[in-house]
Amino acid sequence: MSNASPRLRSSSWSSSTAGLLTRDHHLSVPLDRSGQADPAPDGASSITVYAREISAAGIDPLSRPPLVFLQGGPGCEAPRPSADAGLGWIGAVLEHHRLLLIDQRGTGASSPVDRPDAAGTPTATARLLTHLRADEIVEDCEDLRRSLGLERWSLLGQSFGGFCVTRYLSEHAESLEAVYITGGLPAVGHSIDEVYALSYEAMRAKSEEYYGRYPQDRDRMERLSELAGRGELITPGGDIVGPERLRSLGAMLGRAGGADAIHHLLERDPSSWGFRYDLGQSLAFGGRFPLYAVIHESCWADAGTTDWAAQRVRPAVFDDDPTLLTGEHVRHEVFLEDTALRPWLEVADLLAAHEWPTLYDPTRLKTTTTPGAAAVYARDVFVPMVTSLETAALIPGLRTWITSEHEHDGSRASGGKVFNRLRDLAAGMIAR
Repeated sequence: MSNASPRLRSSSWSSSTAGLLTRDHHLSVPLDRSGQADPAPDGASSITVYAREISAAGIDPLSRPPLVFLQGGPGCEAPRPSADAGLGWIGAVLEHHRLLLIDQRGTGASSPVDRPDAAGTPTATARLLTHLRADEIVEDCEDLRRSLGLERWSLLGQSFGGFCVTRYLSEHAESLEAVYITGGLPAVGHSIDEVYALSYEAMRAKSEEYYGRYPQDRDRMERLSELAGRGELITPGGDIVGPERLRSLGAMLGRAGGADAIHHLLERDPSSWGFRYDLGQSLAFGGRFPLYAVIHESCWADAGTTDWAAQRVRPAVFDDDPTLLTGEHVRHEVFLEDTALRPWLEVADLLAAHEWPTLYDPTRLKTTTTPGAAAVYARDVFVPMVTSLETAALIPGLRTWITSEHEHDGSRASGGKVFNRLRDLAAGMIAR
């Protein structure tokens, strides 16, 4: 384990990004705080964590209190603000805070882990990836907070970022002014098998709802599944898409406009270049963020092993009906069929057998007094509502807003309305 203290390099404030005031932070932190002395990708014992701090222009940026955004995923970098795209929820946050967008360890401008040989052998890379969970991410945030000389700050966590917020409350609640969680309350006290059983049922119901809206698409999906079974669905990159990977289109049902996007895809001629291109772009895993698939199940593991849970616990009804869609359910087929993920399969197998430590302490959560609010999406196919509410009930200061108005991406899709409601809810300005 490295005994070196975190080292922070910060730039001056500038107005170079999206008309905002920004400054960059690069923080050197220990890779491994457990005492196992695992090497970083370059053989060192420390890694760099990057954070972009932004503020509305025309004001003293330090005049507004800090809020940290923790991105969903896992394995995805923080968003990049863009004036052309509109600031959306970021603009809503900047009305009250200055915002720190952290590239969680292993992603973005932080020391990247983007190759299966990042640490040399698959065994070493798998061991490296065991340090990319919520526990280490929270400690990185704490090191940054102390290095910036801040007594407390607030947090906003989307999806997996909400898991990180819950870990933060479990370990360092005294450092937090307020917390906001959007579609990201973990299943404290439940196994990953229980979580996936619930998410499969949610996807079954969502699939039936989809086919109720577009009845003709059930036959189209069945024909596509037959083509996939014969190896005749091929992406422009040459990847064969089998029936199980085809089902992962259902992940789009978890976001605003996703049902229409699937329908428009299924309208196309399966032999056309347009269909093949859009299919490759629409599949749930692979692409720019390989870690999203490789470490996905580990983010749910509150102790124990995952052992390819999504593959083990899938209900028989999905075997009987090939038109039922799946969501964030990672199977071997994803790695075997995707040329970008195939080299990661041995690493993923090792992680599936890894014995994970616990992430949350229910006793500590019950004693926290940090004010906060959480959006629990009633139609969420990724994070079950029932376990979300159980976890929320453990946290005395957390007020919940249950809504069917939004899908899992409600925070982004609402353009800031979700954040504003949570802020008012946490402050007691509106009823539950």
